[in-house]
Amino acid sequence: MNVIGQFLEFGVRVPDIIESLHFYRTLGFAEVEIGDIWTHKYAVFGDGAVNIALHDREFDAPAITFVHPDLARHARSMADHGFDFRFLRLDEDVFNELGFQCRDGHLITMQEARTFTPADEYENDSLCGSFFEISLPVRDTLRAAAFWAPIAPRMLELREEPTAHMRFDAGGVPVGLSESIALSAPSLCFKCRDKQALKAVIEADGLKHTSFPGYEGAFVALHAPEGTTLFVFDEDFLGEAYEVDESGDPADFDL
Repeated sequence: MNVIGQFLEFGVRVPDIIESLHFYRTLGFAEVEIGDIWTHKYAVFGDGAVNIALHDREFDAPAITFVHPDLARHARSMADHGFDFRFLRLDEDVFNELGFQCRDGHLITMQEARTFTPADEYENDSLCGSFFEISLPVRDTLRAAAFWAPIAPRMLELREEPTAHMRFDAGGVPVGLSESIALSAPSLCFKCRDKQALKAVIEADGLKHTSFPGYEGAFVALHAPEGTTLFVFDEDFLGEAYEVDESGDPADFDL
């Protein structure tokens, strides 16, 4: 059974949608055409691999959202299989959606249809580079994997040292489970090919950031106005050829 459906968006609540719009536009994410499902202010930015949705409404966020058709009937099957829903809105007169949490408290939501039209083509990645993972902080990777494996049965990568890290294909998006103490909230990971172009934009626009934040060798963490962290790397940290170089000069990306 396809439990969660197809990945739609990484949804975040934005106290000031104008500030967040500026942040993602500055980094070169493409704004996509949205539908009229939601009554609150809503915008979506993408790069062809991940969609970041900005919601101007009260909800526990961030949320990883999936689309599953005939959600009302599917929800009954999920309930029979022991899912404990955080919220459940199913009725003929509403847009059907539900939410539940993983063992570490991260919110997963599902809805009956898409709320935006993905762009046909993305000419380029954002200035952050190529997206490769949503990273979730977990207390115990194996315990967390016992929750994720049934709903995202395809494991993409596994690493045991120096910290346990498991990556699953969750409805078309890579989700990584990490015990790293440097990871405090669900975050987005990118592999950047043009560090100087990114550095120039950070300097010019005064984007909030942390150089060498300590997560898996990232050279910078960008902090969106609503609190989302985008970690940027030279390479995918689970790639075969990648090793964190502790001997480099931190000034290479200091601003």
